[in-house]
Amino acid sequence: MEPMQLLLQLVAGLVGGNAAGAGLKNISMGTALNSIIGLIGGFGGAQILALLGLGGAAAGGGAGFDTAALIQSIVGGGAGGGILVAIVGAIKKTLAR
Repeated sequence: MEPMQLLLQLVAGLVGGNAAGAGLKNISMGTALNSIIGLIGGFGGAQILALLGLGGAAAGGGAGFDTAALIQSIVGGGAGGGILVAIVGAIKKTLAR
């Protein structure tokens, strides 16, 4: 994996995590925790897409500039970050009852 793809995954996860927290106020855990969980989810989400073969060079290890791999990094990272924040927030809310 290229460093640029990793950076995109992490940034997209951070944005996705904070967007989920802002959109779903009842599960938001605050900016700092949403950001940390979003970063983790961003990396994981993009890796899952790559394992499924939905990421161009990210999945196949190709060289050079690959637009599909960059899009996979952004989409997978953002979705992974948002989904993980939603899951962790829902679990935290359930356990707090």
